[in-house]
Amino acid sequence: MGFKGLKPILYGGREVWPLIEGGKGVAATNHASSGAWAAAGGIGTVSAVNADSYDAEGKIVPQIYQSLTRQARHEELIRYAVDGAVEQVKRAYDIANGTGAININVLWEMGGAQQILEEVLERTKGLVTGVTCGAGMPYKLSEIAQRFNVNYLPIISSARAFRALWKRAYSKVSDLMAAVVYEDPWLAGGHNGLSNAEDPLKPEDPYPRVKALRETMRAEGVADSVPIIMAGGVWYLREWENWIDNPELGSIAFQFGTRPLLTEESPIPQGWKDHLRTLEPGDVLLHKFSPTGFYSSAVINPFLRNLQDRSARQVPYSRVAAGEHTVQLDVGVKGKNFWVTPADRERARGWAAAGLTEALRTPDDTVVFVSPAEREVIRKDQADCMGCLSHCGFSSWKDHDDYSTGRLADPRSFCIQKTLQDIAHGGDIEQNLMFAGHAAYRFKTDPFYSNNFTPSVKQLVDRILTGD
Repeated sequence: MGFKGLKPILYGGREVWPLIEGGKGVAATNHASSGAWAAAGGIGTVSAVNADSYDAEGKIVPQIYQSLTRQARHEELIRYAVDGAVEQVKRAYDIANGTGAININVLWEMGGAQQILEEVLERTKGLVTGVTCGAGMPYKLSEIAQRFNVNYLPIISSARAFRALWKRAYSKVSDLMAAVVYEDPWLAGGHNGLSNAEDPLKPEDPYPRVKALRETMRAEGVADSVPIIMAGGVWYLREWENWIDNPELGSIAFQFGTRPLLTEESPIPQGWKDHLRTLEPGDVLLHKFSPTGFYSSAVINPFLRNLQDRSARQVPYSRVAAGEHTVQLDVGVKGKNFWVTPADRERARGWAAAGLTEALRTPDDTVVFVSPAEREVIRKDQADCMGCLSHCGFSSWKDHDDYSTGRLADPRSFCIQKTLQDIAHGGDIEQNLMFAGHAAYRFKTDPFYSNNFTPSVKQLVDRILTGD
């Protein structure tokens, strides 16, 4: 028995602890961490988002793109993605050695998501127990799961989102829906499903939201034995005591995304692990800079501050004199048809005098001011795009039809593929995006990690089962 009568659940034909390792994309979760989590009796999650492949000597293959066109680079990306995920699943399955279960996690908004998922499942038959999938509305998830006879676990952030997916698709394949992951949009790390109806600055208590989700599931005829997996902000199980064995909520399982980052098997670089121990409350920012268009949560560092500053150096313009736009912008732009307010022209002149001489247009009829060096980086990153997202705000790429979103590329964003690959493989933790959940500050105060102790995954799972 675990904490307060936490009992194993039946999943994929065997008993496992209702403890799930959150799948963190682009090499922040791999075979070593998820295989060990499954070996400890839980559900390990191999990320199938830009997973690493290995050469004959076991070294990570750097993902370098040779093709000249974006579309051809996109094909290369898909090959890397499939080969890497297949390799990670096989290795994780070997480590688990028949214990626990191995899931894979895909981001529905990643470029080529459907093709990648289908090819990975085709090549890993019998090794993957289930697929978790979020970031977008993955209507096709259930039919793909059915084709390969694996479980699927949709990731949603509200009862409303679940109901839409259920009505349109999932009700037809109800037997393979093994659980529903409720990912709290204010607490989880990485990309979050915050809707327009919700205020990023006003977190809501997850309990009523999960209760509403269970009520929606019941109304649709989903059995209480299908667990809701609470994801985001889960640290000590004792803090969730009133969720376990609670008739209002039905079966509940818990997902841990942030805690497994600081384990021996975690593949993230040592500098990233060390930095996690220094975080304070409020050091993780829920922000809207991601080229996916979703909100996401990451550690505040110079990389993120630079994006904040860049957006702050922004002025709206009109193509003709109109309203308060009575003067022409005379710095940073070529041409005369940028009409702005007199106050904004003064601000722009100040930025230009400070060396931020380049004004880049955004899709929202504004310009942002950057240095010539920063402009070069932005332009190069946009030109190097390999289509890692189904729709990219930063590069205007779309992975289907005419391959363009039809919107201007947004210089307030960034190349997410470049920065996540870089930080996962030893790049500068100050100058890259560092995803983390909002509870990451607890590494500093949790006595389990004192004296620089780094647990193995098994030690972490055993610790979690005590309630701590």
